[in-house]
Order: sequence, then C-alpha cells, then structure tokens
Amino acid sequence: MLSVSDLTLHYGQSQILNGVSFTAETGRVTCVMGTNGVGKTSLLKAIAGVHPRSGGALSLDGETIGKVPAHVLAAKGVGYVPQGRDIFPLLTVRENLETGFATLPRGERAVPDEIYELFPVLKEMDGRRGGDLSGGQQQQLSIGRALVTRPKLLLLDEPTEGIQPNIITQIGKVIDYLRQQGQMAIVLVEQYFDFAYGLADEFVVMERGAVTLAGSRDAVSRDALVDAVSV
Repeated sequence: MLSVSDLTLHYGQSQILNGVSFTAETGRVTCVMGTNGVGKTSLLKAIAGVHPRSGGALSLDGETIGKVPAHVLAAKGVGYVPQGRDIFPLLTVRENLETGFATLPRGERAVPDEIYELFPVLKEMDGRRGGDLSGGQQQQLSIGRALVTRPKLLLLDEPTEGIQPNIITQIGKVIDYLRQQGQMAIVLVEQYFDFAYGLADEFVVMERGAVTLAGSRDAVSRDALVDAVSV
C-alpha cells in the first residue's frame, strides 16, 4: 500500500530525515520506533502531507504521489491521527467526527456504526464538546475521526501517550481488529515498547533521522529491538 523511498525533510536549514525508506502493506502493522527526537513524528507528517518533504519518492497503492498538501492525501485515503490528538474543543463529538466528511463523496457522508461499536464512549458522549472529554476519550475521538474518512493507510502517532491503561488496552484491540479486516495498512509510531511489540508485524527503527534497523517480527529479535531503541 505505502512505499517510501529515500525520503528527506528539512525544517529551515536543519535536516530532520535522511533518506528514509520502508514499505507498509495492507493488513499489517508497521511500527516505527526510536527514542525522542529521531524524526518519527516528522516522518508521519511528511507522509500525511502536513509538512512537505524535501526529497524522495512516495507511492500509495502503486500511484506515485507528488509533493501535495494534506487534504489531497486525505482524499487519496491517508488517515492521520496526530500526536496531541488535535480535536476541535468547541465542537461536539458528533461534529468532530463529521469533519472527516470533507474527503468523502456526498453519498458516503455518514458516521459508520462500526466506529461507535469500536469506541462506545463516543456514542455515550455524542453531544458533548470535545474539550470536555478526558485525554483517553479525546484519543478515541481522534482515531474515530480518522476512520470516518475510510482510510487505506492509517498513520497513528503515539496513540498511548498520556492514556490510562484500560484505554491503551482498548486502542490495542481496535488496531488489531483493523489489521484483521485486511482493508488498510497501518503505520504506528510508538514508544511504549510492549504495546508496539505486541501489535507490530514489521519494525522500522530510526536514529538521527535515518533507518538503522528494519525487518519483520520473524526476522528481528526482541533483544535486538530493545538494544536498538534504548538510549
């Protein structure tokens, strides 16, 4: 589904990503790991079009993608759950979910019942303002909003950050469910090692803006991963 080749990215004069290459397949979870500041979030922003890449190639489902803005990539099937959630605090839960309609044809603009089944709290708080939700509830809302767009590629940036354990477990079950449906590729940036290791089919480890280790669960040992992501 996703192929990234020799991707580079700059913030001003500072080079953040240095020739990053990897693939993410439909029906599999590709986990991007590494310590703080190695470029994981910047990588997702580049793929999602939130920050334009400086160079390199990106393709989705065999289609070469130019340096296009985020709304174009969203319309092509890229769902992005950013670090910090970025929900709209003054809009209701329902209205936040409906912001995902912008990428959909008019005839498909409905919130699927499946999203409420995956995250029952969103149904319970349908009319509550997003800013009144707890951090864990906002995270569920952010993931639900991305799923409204019917993504082919789902990018998740630190979905467990600052979240209580029971909701971390629920989010893990949702990611596993989405993988089993076999309809999207999932790229997960995650620092919670056990959570990431339990879900990932493929690992991509970064250091200083470059990939230092990559491989499938069968090819990369847990000990090698621990060593690679340790400070």
